[in-house]
Amino acid sequence: MAMFRLQSSKVLAVDMTGDAVKAKNGSMVAYDGEMAFKKLSGGGEGIRGMVTRRLTGEQMTLMEVKGRGTCWFADRASEINLVGLQGDRLYVESSNLLATDGGLRTGTEFTGLRGASQGNGLFTTTVEGHGQAAIVSDGPAVVLRVSPQYPLTVDPGAYVAHQGNLRQSFQSGVTFRTLMGEGGGEAFQMRFEGDGLVYVQPSERNTIAGDV
Repeated sequence: MAMFRLQSSKVLAVDMTGDAVKAKNGSMVAYDGEMAFKKLSGGGEGIRGMVTRRLTGEQMTLMEVKGRGTCWFADRASEINLVGLQGDRLYVESSNLLATDGGLRTGTEFTGLRGASQGNGLFTTTVEGHGQAAIVSDGPAVVLRVSPQYPLTVDPGAYVAHQGNLRQSFQSGVTFRTLMGEGGGEAFQMRFEGDGLVYVQPSERNTIAGDV
């Protein structure tokens, strides 16, 4: 299995001994040894992944990197966070997924209103299996614990990913931009209940979450 390690907070190093990894297309910045690169057909595996990408406009194009040596990845100087999966599933915004172990399965899952409120389709990217994934965030990501006693509410623009036994729902609310008069309509917030982790970034991506 490939070994993921952080060369710095903004550069991912992956050591491979004949293994394969999947990474965001164009994210390789250097490598040593012998590597082969292949562009993958879609963000999800199989026909369903290709169909949902076409329906939703998901902008996740992956490449497969296989070989022996070390490959370094980065994405616009974003902060990189390593996530270990032990047979569980990670839900992540497609733009925030940098790389995964080749053995991890990627796909798409229907999320309903959240996709419509953010203007980026009705599906989110899933990663599951045993191995490591690397996700990026605009600034150092904050990992927040959700427990049955303490549900969590997140601004959609700051949401990066979540994992664990969590129920996700949507509620109307007020964002900071709305209070400042920058919103154009009713705002939506993401609510998580159950037991798990939510990754948020300390800045908000441009969405129309408050303009539905």
